[in-house]
Amino acid sequence: MSDDTIAWMNELTAEMEERRKRIERGGGEARIKKQHDANKMTARERIDYLLDEGSFVELGVFTEHLGGDMMKGVEAPGEGVVAGYGQIDGRTVFIFSQDFTVLGGSLGKMHAQKIAKVMDLAVKTGAPIIGLNDSAGARIQEGVDSLSGYGEVFYRNAIYSGVVPQISAILGPCAGGAVYSPAITDFVLMSRGSSYMFITGPEVIKSVTKEEVSFEELGGADVHNRKSGVAHLEAEGDQAVLELIRELLSYLPQSAKEKPPLLNSRDPVNRETPEVLSIVHPDQRRPYHMHEVIKVMVDDQHFFEIQPEFAKNIICGFAHLGGQSVGIVANNPRFMAGTLNIDASDKAARFIRTCDCFNIPILTFVDVTGFLPGVAQEHSGIIRHGAKMLYAYAEASVPKITLITRKSYGGAYLAMNSRDMGADVVLAWPTSAVAVMGAEGAANIIYRREINSSDNPEAIRAAKIAEYKKNFDNPYSAAARGYIDDVIDPKDTRRQLIRHLRMLSDKTESRPYKKHGNIPL
Repeated sequence: MSDDTIAWMNELTAEMEERRKRIERGGGEARIKKQHDANKMTARERIDYLLDEGSFVELGVFTEHLGGDMMKGVEAPGEGVVAGYGQIDGRTVFIFSQDFTVLGGSLGKMHAQKIAKVMDLAVKTGAPIIGLNDSAGARIQEGVDSLSGYGEVFYRNAIYSGVVPQISAILGPCAGGAVYSPAITDFVLMSRGSSYMFITGPEVIKSVTKEEVSFEELGGADVHNRKSGVAHLEAEGDQAVLELIRELLSYLPQSAKEKPPLLNSRDPVNRETPEVLSIVHPDQRRPYHMHEVIKVMVDDQHFFEIQPEFAKNIICGFAHLGGQSVGIVANNPRFMAGTLNIDASDKAARFIRTCDCFNIPILTFVDVTGFLPGVAQEHSGIIRHGAKMLYAYAEASVPKITLITRKSYGGAYLAMNSRDMGADVVLAWPTSAVAVMGAEGAANIIYRREINSSDNPEAIRAAKIAEYKKNFDNPYSAAARGYIDDVIDPKDTRRQLIRHLRMLSDKTESRPYKKHGNIPL
């Protein structure tokens, strides 16, 4: 190669590197400082913090906006989004991170196509998609092209749902149409104090309804993690949210074609769990912490709860059991006596379906009196929402193990994955009871005439309640009919669960052909 050619190539390479550096500077030092002053990391800093060191490979580096009259002379380095792939704990992930320093991270047509590109590659290669959202919304200057861009992303969110895990982190504003992409993904995480999600902002609401509300009160992390149920997890600041993403991925497979990674757990498989004897009182009216029961059972007593502040009467989350990733659904007797209401049904059904999408076995811990009664619940559609749980459990083909810790009554007995709803193994503790309803209510109905006609109704009522408890309010009546596989010693529960999980590890289950089911949304 001649000296002239070498000099020419060096000149071209220098130009390329200078262009790349300009793009990497994003909106410039002043805007980067403003981002930092708001306690927010930049788009590239977030990627570097989340991914394994040195693993990020950027795609679409030199992408530019479409132009047009309203974008003449406007620079948008990298089109306001950084996209590519890298690794987390040695496993490939695809990622995009919106750059708020460039036009407020607004989404234009080419911005959207960069996102669509990495989503397509994620599905082709079978790897999770992670979106770090920090955007003012649609780029108004591009008009309908901007809306078209959102459509490309929404379409892929929906079509790729259940194919590879999709995780959204809300690390800044997310308003208008921008909220729908995260809402379609599997998990939404929010940063407290610096992120919000809403369809219409405070100013629009004030002009239409005369209500005055702040950004945080309308769509902050607390709202969506506690009231709306839109978000699944929250943390203080960008770094804490990104660390949650890393942990969340440890329970998930790369795609629906794989199983979650199997860990080498140091927690003995045969470890006994006598602690539960002091946690769960036989008296059904005594509440206890189901979280403590779960932690006693799982590896290293570590439970990664999903939506911990929403619908607290039901508990959902991930853990490892004998090194195997599992999804756990459990009633929480300390909130609303563990009854199932609309929010709990939605929360559980969504989690069950997520586990089924990604081959994660489901463990169900049952202590439930029934569905929450009341006019408000009925008028708001508890029938429809409760049916979601029935549908989700019946639809799930992953290994399903149910443990009845105490009571399991009425329709909620079925909704918490009974034998009839497809449970592969049903276990119960001696403290448990399976029946249509509690002994008090049942005796009052069955023996009503006998009680009312007696000279001593209270004595007769007490005798009939005791009789009902002896005959039905226990696990043995259901076990005698094959609805319960075994009544086990509580201190032997961990070993039993792991044994059954391993037995079910190669489970396959065929279903009738259909295009897709029609869940009662």
